[in-house]
Amino acid sequence: MKIGVFDSGLGGLAIARAIMRRLPEYDYLYLGDTKRVPYGGRSQATIHEFTSQALSYLFEHDCQLVILACNTASAEALRKSQEEYLPRYFPDRRVLGMVIPTAEAVFESGDPNRVGVLATSSTVESGAYVRELVHRKPGVDVVQVAAPLLVPLLENDGGKYLGPVLDDYMKPLQEASVEAIVLGCTHYCLLKEEVRNRIAVPVISQDEVIPEKLADYLCRHPEIECRLGRSGHTDYHVTDVTPGAMRLAAQLVHDSIILTRVDLT
Repeated sequence: MKIGVFDSGLGGLAIARAIMRRLPEYDYLYLGDTKRVPYGGRSQATIHEFTSQALSYLFEHDCQLVILACNTASAEALRKSQEEYLPRYFPDRRVLGMVIPTAEAVFESGDPNRVGVLATSSTVESGAYVRELVHRKPGVDVVQVAAPLLVPLLENDGGKYLGPVLDDYMKPLQEASVEAIVLGCTHYCLLKEEVRNRIAVPVISQDEVIPEKLADYLCRHPEIECRLGRSGHTDYHVTDVTPGAMRLAAQLVHDSIILTRVDLT
């Protein structure tokens, strides 16, 4: 069986690639919902609907474990997926998200009193990072900034416009004198160096966090790990293929890959 990696678009490829470097022996299936990206401005009901469709596809294609490499889906749909969807449809499978391991990493690298979160509108509105950060350090001040333009620019070859847009989103975090920044969207892994160049505090990028967290999870859950295939094979499925998607995919994995178009509905 495989490890599934799901994202609303192609930003999750950065997470998938990092996981594969850390755990190259396993079989993987990546799924990007490129036809409906981004999820960040959609309602919770729609995000849960789309996430359930993606999970069904991945589990029906032999995935034992799925990583929701989408912070919006993790914030808005993970708990409902774990508590309602899995017990009803796939009780022997598992779904893991991004928010909890990322929040853990903030305090593993230091003890900040004020943490900035750069994320999509839906993730910010969900309050998921605020809850998890405060849970780990009561009294911590969390400054959230919604950055709805970053994903469309990254997904649509808008790199030349990113500088001033990122400057605008970073300004409230700089003015608040945050002591660490969470990049709360998998797409933002592409921007981690630009963010680090703009502020001299730890920047938590999920491609640097999730692989080790997954390795630890598999060590703690041998009943899951023992079911995983070990041929080192990966397939990449998306719901739409465009020239821009091909360019972004090659940029994210630093190689040419085959994107297979599939239908979730």
